[in-house]
Amino acid sequence: MRKLSHLLFLGTCWLTAGLRAEAPINLTLAEALATAERTSLQVLVGRETVNQAVEAALQQRSNLLPQVTLDATQRRSRTASVGGALVSSGINNRFDAQLNGRLDLLNPQRIATYKAATYAEAVARLGEEQTREIVLATVATTYFTHLRNLRRTEVLDANITRANSLLQLARNQLNAGVATQIDVTRAEAQLAIDEQARLQQDTLLQSSELQLKQLLAFDLGRPLQLAEFNVRRREPSAYTASLEEAAFGLRADLRGARKLLEQNELEVRAARFSRLPSFALIGSYGYATAEAFDNNETNVWSGSVALSLPVFDSARSRALTNIALSRRRAQELRLQNLETEISAELRLARQDAASRLAQINVAEKGFRLAQEELTLAGRRFEQGVADNRELIEAQNRLAAASDNLIEAGYRYNLSRLELARATGRVRAILDEQAE
Repeated sequence: MRKLSHLLFLGTCWLTAGLRAEAPINLTLAEALATAERTSLQVLVGRETVNQAVEAALQQRSNLLPQVTLDATQRRSRTASVGGALVSSGINNRFDAQLNGRLDLLNPQRIATYKAATYAEAVARLGEEQTREIVLATVATTYFTHLRNLRRTEVLDANITRANSLLQLARNQLNAGVATQIDVTRAEAQLAIDEQARLQQDTLLQSSELQLKQLLAFDLGRPLQLAEFNVRRREPSAYTASLEEAAFGLRADLRGARKLLEQNELEVRAARFSRLPSFALIGSYGYATAEAFDNNETNVWSGSVALSLPVFDSARSRALTNIALSRRRAQELRLQNLETEISAELRLARQDAASRLAQINVAEKGFRLAQEELTLAGRRFEQGVADNRELIEAQNRLAAASDNLIEAGYRYNLSRLELARATGRVRAILDEQAE
């Protein structure tokens, strides 16, 4: 009896754990975007790139700080002198312990190099921000795609329900002597077509679900439930110079390109500064004795001011300067091209959003007409005025109109998402949710 109780207890625990593991993931678009920022591989790698840039800047900064070392040396030697004959002296011991320091009072090249490294850190942060925007746009697109596939599944299920109703109606009409066997066969063929489309949709639905789970690092085995998200229907803002200027201020890729150009300017300056002299204070302080800790120490110290001036280094300095100037010119060209590209993206995204909004209205009108046509065709078949070909065609047109309406809403959502991305803030799509 006790063994049976243990088995029942273990079975209950296993069943409970299984149910918990299969608990569905309820997800909203805002939660999907927040999860992507925490788990996306590209975002995490971007953050590590920023950390590397920060440490590189600290490394360059350390070159501007005093360099202090503690040196301890124990020497043991034996020398010989020549004075008519080779004479060997005794063995000599000496122990030195010194603090040696160097402080660059003026080193223009190192100062410019450090400033360029700080700009590199800023470029890395903007690059990480740009990567995050790309990832968020990808996640939002996949979210909308999976929602569309779910809605298409509902449409296909409705098609199968109507096909079954048509088949039953055809059979009833056949039994009543109003229809013929071919009407039943047509209805059966239409049902088979709808069922095949439903099976194909299952594959598309599974594909979009797995893609979204992969992007968010979710358990692939757990079911996923998405919250509805429809973008508010409204005309996009008119394209103005202020809209373009606002986008220029928000786009991380453009700000990163500008910051990289400033970094190139500093690299040019650092290359030119390599011709300038540098000044440094050098000093040491410590003690010397025959052996360490023998209490016979003698204080020793020294101090100096060093001036370093490159003399035969003009060819190297000129080459470094020309390389830096070439990089600056290349970045200027990339910056100009990026500004033009962003302007084109804004114009196209706004036009696409306006067009997609108008297409929703047309799709809704087509859907209403298809519903009316289906109702009229159904009445004609029930009254025996016509066979069921008109009814089947009307059902197919309603299915196409339903799918067209879903696709129009999906494309409109994507157009508004693209407009938000083009303006530099993907998360702005969350503020456009329809109530």
